[in-house]
Amino acid sequence: MELYKETWERRKMKTMGRGTSGRSAGGFSIIELLVTFVVLGIMVGIAIPAFSVWLADSSLKRAATDLFSTMQWAKTRAIKGNTQWAVVFDVTAGAQKYLVCSSAGADGNWATTSDNSVERTVNLADYGKDIAFGHGVATDDIPGSGSPPTDDVSYTNDVVVFNSSGFSNGGYVYLQNSKGNTYGIGTRSTGIILLRKWNRDNSRWE
Repeated sequence: MELYKETWERRKMKTMGRGTSGRSAGGFSIIELLVTFVVLGIMVGIAIPAFSVWLADSSLKRAATDLFSTMQWAKTRAIKGNTQWAVVFDVTAGAQKYLVCSSAGADGNWATTSDNSVERTVNLADYGKDIAFGHGVATDDIPGSGSPPTDDVSYTNDVVVFNSSGFSNGGYVYLQNSKGNTYGIGTRSTGIILLRKWNRDNSRWE
């Protein structure tokens, strides 16, 4: 009886030893768990850069479409009010914003915004720290007559003005992100507002 008990105890200890040294409580071996963690680490390492690129492009697209919509709004307000409205672009490094104005103020100059009637102010930094005025990797301007303007705004005095008929001065504004992607948002003299994106693969505006 004692011999049987001793033999059973030895078998029990061997079984427990194999279970604790080679298998976890859930039935996975330590090696299997390590392999799983390594695979997860690789997947996360691949996913994070891809997500960062997607996020930067998404923020840039939102900034561009918002500017497009803002121009449409300013044009509509000018027509309804039988007056002039303007969008003034401040491209200085410390500003990087644009203002929607319903009056040029006492001096009649849209570019000097201190006495303008400002209806809306949009800071590009609100879309992300890498969103700014710029043409990214674009090597051509819109409509394709040369290099983009040095300050990335082709409007005279960096102002687009809509009159009571919805017409405006022609020009474009360029927005970029840190990845070099860029959009061009602009107007024709007829008041038509356009949104273009630079295709870096084909080196052209679409």
